[in-house]
Amino acid sequence: MSKHLKIDFVSDIACPWCAVGLSSLELALKNVATDMTVEINFQPFELNPHMPFGGQDVIEHLTEKYGSTEEQVKKNQANIRARAAAVGFEFHPDGRKWVYNTFNAHRLLHWAGLEKTDAQAQHRLKKELLATYFTLAVSLDDTNNMLDAVKRAGLDADRAKQVLESDEYTQDVRAAQQFYMGAGIHAVPAVIFNDKYLVEGAQPVEAFENAILRYSTIS
Repeated sequence: MSKHLKIDFVSDIACPWCAVGLSSLELALKNVATDMTVEINFQPFELNPHMPFGGQDVIEHLTEKYGSTEEQVKKNQANIRARAAAVGFEFHPDGRKWVYNTFNAHRLLHWAGLEKTDAQAQHRLKKELLATYFTLAVSLDDTNNMLDAVKRAGLDADRAKQVLESDEYTQDVRAAQQFYMGAGIHAVPAVIFNDKYLVEGAQPVEAFENAILRYSTIS
């Protein structure tokens, strides 16, 4: 008999806490899931679904969205960078400067999840897209930056370009977003274990370890 764990990681590329939470979850899996079969699916959520092409200055965006001062935003960003560094995720030292629409990134992730010959394709692409947004801090509106992430993930850049230049997987991503919002997911990261158990937020490694051990099943 072996233990099995299915994880749905609901998140957005534009969410810094999602980058922290994923790195924390990965460390937890490395620590306590060595004897488990783990399946991770990355599910779409958009923090800023109406963000137009061209994006918005991050300070302007966050002060408008949350009613924070510029000083509060910068303090929060420093806190996030510290939390990220503690779990091995590197943010750009100057922070991200701009907020972009992420819908095309979710379409690419959906495509990568269909690559049945490579179970880790979607996971690798997720990490590279997060790195594009937060580590390199370059534009997601630039197709070349997204295709560079695809290449770093070892996936077919020509096929990815076809996806980006079409409306492929638009309805699939919209349907998934509606499903998780209908299930009560209104903030991310939201981590669902075995379709039943929800852990919200960028939890510490120890909290994810406890969840992994508690919710894994024997098959």
